[in-house]
Amino acid sequence: MTASGIADSAVETFAARERQRFLAANPASVALAERARQSLFGGVPMHWMSDWSTPSPLFVRHARGARFVDVDGHTYVDFCLGDTGAMFGHSPAPIARALAEQGADGLTTMLPGEDAVVAGELLAARFGLPFWQVATTATDANRFVVRWARAITGRKRLLVFDGCYHGTVDDTLVRCRDGRTVHRPGLLGQARNLAKTSRAVPFNDLAALEAALAGGDVAALLCEPAMTNIGMVLPDPGYLDQVRALTRRYGTLLIVDETHTLSTGPGGCTRAWGLQPDFITLGKPIAGGVPCSVYGCTAEMARAMHLARQHASQHGGHGHSGMGTTLSANALAMRCMRVNLEQVMTEAAYAHMLPLAQRLAAGFRRVIAGHGLAWSVTELGARCEFQFCPTPPRSGAEAEAAFHDALQRALHLYLINRGLLITPFHNMTLCCPDTTEADVARLVTTLDEALGELLALPGARLA
Repeated sequence: MTASGIADSAVETFAARERQRFLAANPASVALAERARQSLFGGVPMHWMSDWSTPSPLFVRHARGARFVDVDGHTYVDFCLGDTGAMFGHSPAPIARALAEQGADGLTTMLPGEDAVVAGELLAARFGLPFWQVATTATDANRFVVRWARAITGRKRLLVFDGCYHGTVDDTLVRCRDGRTVHRPGLLGQARNLAKTSRAVPFNDLAALEAALAGGDVAALLCEPAMTNIGMVLPDPGYLDQVRALTRRYGTLLIVDETHTLSTGPGGCTRAWGLQPDFITLGKPIAGGVPCSVYGCTAEMARAMHLARQHASQHGGHGHSGMGTTLSANALAMRCMRVNLEQVMTEAAYAHMLPLAQRLAAGFRRVIAGHGLAWSVTELGARCEFQFCPTPPRSGAEAEAAFHDALQRALHLYLINRGLLITPFHNMTLCCPDTTEADVARLVTTLDEALGELLALPGARLA
């Protein structure tokens, strides 16, 4: 028996059929995968690209808007959108023009241009924090802000929520197990004990949060306003207000990572929910899919950062903060970020995306109810996700307990075989400005068909 209400044996029969269908329909991808194994580790340029539900990696030829075409000529409606990197669609026309124009005007100089000034002004107006810095990935932005927080407070400890995702920042790769902080399962090559400088507590648990803060040794709480990578987990009503109050009480800085939660609106949850972080970090979609990230801070934090730099320079450390890379804030990224903020990531874009996501979530609920399954659906702006549990999870541990990897992979593969892509590793979808009502209806109908075929197998439905 499984928590999903569907027998494992039926899931495997269903998945085996879909694997054969994929292999038969994608000879060019299969051939490229075999060729790639001679030069690329695991046959892909990043090893996790082979962790999708397909029996062989799927190779893309080109992508635009809400669609991409694979090397076998199949067209897909994309509800994954590069796991947020293409939140506003693949190659939006203004970004494509900016790439071409800036490509002829210089890519990187280690010096700023006017685009940087305009981008900073736009970020300040949109998110309400007055001062900004630019990095290359959200991982970089988070890592640098954690360093600033430690320098400002003089404390070493970082606090995160169990099941969090903040890129590959070492300090965040921990979990909470029976009240103890331990390394995240699967973590490779970590030489130091992260629990000495990091602490993980459950989301939506104010008592655990206060207990973790009460020692007065936590430099910062780094968090998403809603968890998005362990399965979507929304904050309880009033929870984030209490988080802010507790961090202030114990002298801990609050860092809000909005890389994924930009799905909520043009100013993320920070603007939509009236949050008051000391720092905010943003990555992936902020420059329309071009590698770029930013972090913003309050005026108080900016003053503290200046003092920290002055202190370091007095001890011979001028210019060696350990933050930033040569390609950070390059001219190409700055141009694309400015254009994205001005022309792509707009109120009008969200006015299209948000109602479609609501319609998709309603469709998921209708299909789930129609098949008599005890599953739930969670929404966050342009995102929604169906989860294999009767009520939406309130913590990372609850979300993880609802996982059914084999069922998820089987359903994802069924969708891929019929030209639909959703986010791997869990059942999250994202609507972009190019997503249509017909696309949403097609995904809902195809999921309905998948469940109908799966539940029709002998012994599939558990009592």
